[in-house]
Amino acid sequence: MQELWRDLSRVVLAERGLDDVLGEVTDIAARSIPGAESTSITLVRGDRAFTAAHTGEMALAADELQYERGYGPCMDAGRAGVVLRVDDMRTEERWPDYTARVQGVGVRSSLSVPLPYQGSTLGALNVYSTRPAAFASAESEEVATAVAEAVAIAVLNADAHDRVVEHARNLRLAMESRAVIEQAKGVLMAQQKLSPEQAFEVLREASQRYNRKLRDIAAGVVASVAGQR
Repeated sequence: MQELWRDLSRVVLAERGLDDVLGEVTDIAARSIPGAESTSITLVRGDRAFTAAHTGEMALAADELQYERGYGPCMDAGRAGVVLRVDDMRTEERWPDYTARVQGVGVRSSLSVPLPYQGSTLGALNVYSTRPAAFASAESEEVATAVAEAVAIAVLNADAHDRVVEHARNLRLAMESRAVIEQAKGVLMAQQKLSPEQAFEVLREASQRYNRKLRDIAAGVVASVAGQR
């Protein structure tokens, strides 16, 4: 566990894409969780679940079999916030359609651990093995739980960063729109001897008439003046 926490603490979150961070974490999980042969991270966004990162094609294939059906250990763990372990796909009875097909991609046992977030979950960390009962030890679940907590932190940090970037982008676009609208109003005021309110009304009516954004109408007015010079 000390080695695991050391590896997780070295994962750099700043200035990196979420895919890159989660890819590194799945590699750590693959070599740290006893019994793991292939690992993946399932994120659940509303009704949609998808594999955000994986190590080994077996995990991706097993995940996608569950997404096709809308249920399975990784999806149920992510939605319900419970640890789900399958010791032998040949005798497992909870997901008969899934377990019958997942044996075809080599999976005999699996462990899915929810990604915790303020009393709910973001998805699940999944580990798969070609051997039965590969995750029956308490150590496997303990290590997987620690990795799942690190994954949740990485996802939350990435989401927070994306929200900040999007907010900054929206502010910039709003400022640019306001600037070009003010320029267009100035053009109309000079050309047609209008008040600021009247100039804005001309732009607004044109926006409605031609079903175009007010900013685009304003940009066209400014561009027409620039072209006359």
